[in-house]
Amino acid sequence: MGIKLYYTTVTASREVKSQQAEVIRILESKSIQYELIDISVGGDVRDEMRSKAGNPTAVPPQLFNDDQYCGNYEMFSDAVEDDKVTQFLKLA
Repeated sequence: MGIKLYYTTVTASREVKSQQAEVIRILESKSIQYELIDISVGGDVRDEMRSKAGNPTAVPPQLFNDDQYCGNYEMFSDAVEDDKVTQFLKLA
């Protein structure tokens, strides 16, 4: 697979839920295939996401192309605004 979206099914944060839903909606609207990785299944998955992102406090959603870090929600949102999602996801 290429694009990996680290997300969580367990959060009290409306902001995180909203950001995750928006990322998924945009990826699907652009017909970009992705794999969902739920960090709520265990601390190991969350730690893996944070390690790959190079940020010990990273929260979902976080996007990767295989193991290459693409960015977080804010960075993704900026790429959408600039119409550079393909470049952001390192697909170009």
